[in-house]
Amino acid sequence: MAKAIEITDANFEEILKSDKPVLVDFWAEWCGPCKMIGPIVEELAGDYEGKAVIGKVDVDSNPAVASALGIRSIPTLMFFKGGQVVDKQVGAVPKAVLSQKLDAVL
Repeated sequence: MAKAIEITDANFEEILKSDKPVLVDFWAEWCGPCKMIGPIVEELAGDYEGKAVIGKVDVDSNPAVASALGIRSIPTLMFFKGGQVVDKQVGAVPKAVLSQKLDAVL
C-alpha cells in the first residue's frame, strides 16, 4: 500500500510540478491533533494511489515551505492543482471531509 511521501524544503517545488493533484499535510511531532490526522493521511495515500500525490511536511524540519505558505497553525492540509493552492483545511477533521475535498480537485 502506498504511503504518504516525505516532503521537504528541498523537494517541495518539484512535487508541486506533478500532473496530479497534491495534498500536503503540514504537521509536527509535538502536535496532538497532527497525530490524530496522520493515520488518515496515510490511508488517503493508499486510497488515492495513482490519482493524487499525498505528502507530509514536518514544519520543524522544513520551516521555509511552511513560512512561504503562511502556515500559522497545524495540522494544516493544503490541496494543490497545477502548482496552485485550490483548497485548505486547518485542524483535524474526519477522513470523509478530506476525501470529499480531494475528489473535488481530481
